[in-house]
This record gives sequence, C-alpha cells and structure tokens, in this order.
Amino acid sequence: MTLSPVPRGSTVEAVLDQLQAEVSGGAWRVGERIPGEMDLAARLGVSRPAVREAIRALAHVGVLEVRRGDGTYVRSSADPRPLLRRVQGATLRDVFEVQLAHDVQAARLAARRRTPADLARLEELLAARDAAEDADEFGAADSRFHLGVAEASGNPVLVEACRYFLGRLHESLSAVRLDHRIPEAGPERHRAVLDAIAAGDADAAARAAAEVIEPTLAAVSALLESESRERPGGRPEGAGAADGGEARA
Repeated sequence: MTLSPVPRGSTVEAVLDQLQAEVSGGAWRVGERIPGEMDLAARLGVSRPAVREAIRALAHVGVLEVRRGDGTYVRSSADPRPLLRRVQGATLRDVFEVQLAHDVQAARLAARRRTPADLARLEELLAARDAAEDADEFGAADSRFHLGVAEASGNPVLVEACRYFLGRLHESLSAVRLDHRIPEAGPERHRAVLDAIAAGDADAAARAAAEVIEPTLAAVSALLESESRERPGGRPEGAGAADGGEARA
C-alpha cells in the first residue's frame, strides 16, 4: 500500500487509518522501523503533531512501539480498533460476562502462584474496597482488587487483558453502585476469594470468584430482558438502565 495525502481538515483518525492500513496490509512488517514523523507528515500532507498523536494512539494499543532515540517500530499487525469499539459499546451484561471469565481463571491461578507480597497487597486492596463510599470511589477500588487478583496469577497476558478492560469495568461497577436494583457482592464474598487464594485452594478460589459475579450478571440479564419486553417493538439488549454504554460514575 502507498500513503496518500489525507483530505484537508481531516482529524487524527484519518492519519491513524492510513498508518494502520500500512501495517495491516503488510507494507510495514512486524519488527520494521516505520518512516519518521517528518517524512510521514510530508507524505500525508498533515502536521507533525497529527502524525505524532496517531503514532501515540497506535503505540498505546500495541500496534507500534516508540523507541526513544531510535524510531518507531511495528509491534503487531493486528487492528485492535474493532475490539475497542465493541468494548466501548458494550452493555453491563457484556462487561460482567467477560469479567466472570477473567476473574474465575485469575483466582484459580492466583491460588496456585500467589506470593506473600501478593497476599499482603490483596489485603490492602480489599480493605480499600470495603471502605469505599461513593460510586466512583467504589468502582475504582473494586476494579483495583480484581486487577490485583489477576496480577497474583502471574500470567502476563491475563493481567494485560484485565488491565485493558479495567476502565470499562470501572464504569460498570460505578453504575451498579448507583442502580439499587442490581445486587453487588459484598465484603464476605470478596473475602472468600482472598481466603481461598491464601489457602492455595484453586477450585475454591474459582468458585468464590464466580459467586462474586454471577448474582450481578443474573440481575443485569433479567433487567435487560424486562426492559426489552416493555419497550415497543421489543428492542434488544443494550438499552435502558442496564446499558453499560451510558454508565456514568
């Protein structure tokens, strides 16, 4: 593929599209250094800041890697943007279904691999979660505890998946705290997860992790189905109070 000038007045997104196309199309292969900012700006007919911002965005999602003093290299040929858009448009049910899968496996692995330092940190994170009062504070504290369990798993891929999902999860947990129709797992169920991890019981940790999420997931599913029945035309899931796409902390 060949870079071409983007239309005048285009946003950084138009620059990002062309850079991603070069990578996905194979013009720039994994491990290769891409042209410099000045060269790209000239070929695309845009400012260096626009190119820099597009590179920064692609580096953030793992497509490019900026090496200070050396240049920018292709790290992955995959285009993560469809996934990003789907995550941003996910409903609460979507979010909790994925969290259930992450948390069960993370707890199972954490029970097998946790260190004394991991346990000490999880105790601190759980105490912070239990002390949280307002919705935003609660969402942040709860999501940090879940990420802490993933970090104790020792699986870097699982950790990064959970970390990537953390922002969306934070919004959803805040929404749960604000919507009293949706039950949230209290301190006892979260304590059960930590106790099982501390005991090194992988099966008990996985069960406890599932018991944290499943009641909330069931309630969210029931709300979505109820709202769909009540809405003219039976609009499918994703609308109404249980829609995570409009959750605000």
